[in-house]
Amino acid sequence: MVRRCALLLVAASIAFAETASATPKPLPFTYGADTNPKGQGEVEQYVDLVPVMAVNTNGAAQQYVATQLQTEVEYGLSNRVELGLYATLAPQAAGFEVPSLTEGNGSKQRIRWRLDDLGDWPVDVALYGEVSETNTEIELEWKLILERRFGPVRLLANAWFEYEFYYGGRRDIVFNPTAGITVQATPIVTPGIEYWMRAEVRTDATDPPNFNQGPHHYVGPTLRLSFGNFFWTSGLYVRVSNVGRVLDAGIDSYGPVWFRSIVGFGF
Repeated sequence: MVRRCALLLVAASIAFAETASATPKPLPFTYGADTNPKGQGEVEQYVDLVPVMAVNTNGAAQQYVATQLQTEVEYGLSNRVELGLYATLAPQAAGFEVPSLTEGNGSKQRIRWRLDDLGDWPVDVALYGEVSETNTEIELEWKLILERRFGPVRLLANAWFEYEFYYGGRRDIVFNPTAGITVQATPIVTPGIEYWMRAEVRTDATDPPNFNQGPHHYVGPTLRLSFGNFFWTSGLYVRVSNVGRVLDAGIDSYGPVWFRSIVGFGF
């Protein structure tokens, strides 16, 4: 009886997954070329967790898990053009001096445009443009999204650039390329591996270089679970640059590991 129930559960999950209308994220940092069909949408919740060193209420260094949250609503304007609206939040514990991660408190608006039908070109191509307004800056972001599929295998890469206008007058150019590979082991389970890098170049050069400017290189395993209109994508990354560095409390944002999780559902 237990075996029969388990087989029925697996069969139902597979059938449900095969009728999914959502377009789940293949990797936590790297976008794929697929977009939501016209009239369909998706809600996604991002959570980033990064161990850093903070300054506590007594002025002493203390280990701390920095967090940033991002809620995204995607909607297919056409079968190739997708609108995205975001809300971002970077919470901090009262009294602690915690280094900020890559997001602030604010909002984003973006468009993703797929140039071809999936599989028409040797490499699927999409373009991505975004405007972000936070409590510290206004940011313009561009991505070139490349993807190639070989049956259950997906190869993905993003050429990712940002131009940041800080309210205090500083201007930064950010390079954030990403790449990864996933293999759909079953209709539900898709493991993968992903690499991402982040480096900042200050155009005014008034301040001396610091650790947060990078470049920082991270790599690690990923896993996507798909259940119909619901999916969960996560990745745990290890920093492979500046290995062994002792983080400056309240300053250094890039911990030795970085965890990102995305939960989403289609509508």
